[in-house]
Amino acid sequence: MSKDELPRILKFSDYVNPVLDVLKRLGGSARPAEVCPIIAKELSLPDAVLEERLDNGVSRFENQVHWARFYLVKDGYIDSSRRGVWSLTEKGRNAARLSEGEIREMVRRVQETTARPEAVEPPATPAGRATSIAIEELTLPEMPDATYREQLLATMKSLPPAGFERLCQRLLRESDFEEVVVTGRAGDGGLDGHGVLQINPFVSFRVYFQCKRYDGSVGAGAVRDFRGAMMGRADKGLILTTGTFTAEAKREAMRDGVPPIELVDGERLLVMFEDLELGLTPRKTYDVDLEFFKQYKE
Repeated sequence: MSKDELPRILKFSDYVNPVLDVLKRLGGSARPAEVCPIIAKELSLPDAVLEERLDNGVSRFENQVHWARFYLVKDGYIDSSRRGVWSLTEKGRNAARLSEGEIREMVRRVQETTARPEAVEPPATPAGRATSIAIEELTLPEMPDATYREQLLATMKSLPPAGFERLCQRLLRESDFEEVVVTGRAGDGGLDGHGVLQINPFVSFRVYFQCKRYDGSVGAGAVRDFRGAMMGRADKGLILTTGTFTAEAKREAMRDGVPPIELVDGERLLVMFEDLELGLTPRKTYDVDLEFFKQYKE
């Protein structure tokens, strides 16, 4: 299926109720990495939708889900915490399923209060009904300025294979792995290194990892080959790439009855570098709270 033929059924507003439903089912709070897969499964979204990317490399599907969360935060259904956990407020916990009209009114209400010039509802159709809100092309609301992210990802892609392996070694060490060794031997089945993840004084996992400097997507075949190479040698596998993983690769990584393999794509790599402030010099900035100044306009 070509990009032009991809289903265009869902816009961000269609994910409003699914986000609320999933959070309620998970006890009122969850991380985005938990919410998105459940929504994708329950809506039976095809691989073509899940694998589509925006120009900045962000998953279009995840982008839309985050926009739904953004509006739910602004309208008081979800807590505004930025610590990586989406948590329902009392309003969200007690909310019934929102109708199309209620969602449209919420979008209009939030746009008026936040005064986001880019979040403007398209003009009404000849029949008098507004078309779907079409702002899903924008960067995720909570995502920082994309300029340095593009530079960081491009820098990682420009490294020689051995350099990228050593960078991944450093990243794993910073993430509490111990005894991290880069092997990088030819003919070793794609096993670039191994380490030990110590969970507590009694439990540890031996992990083999593979590093891929990709622009495109890593498929299920690569995941199967990697698992075959690590079988009997490790408790868990880890593939890190500057690219993406296909939906089939993600399913293969978590297939029942075989050792699980964690997949770290370019987007997740960026988040890890940000969290660790690794190779990044932080600087402080602010967003203007327009709601605060509203009281002084009256």
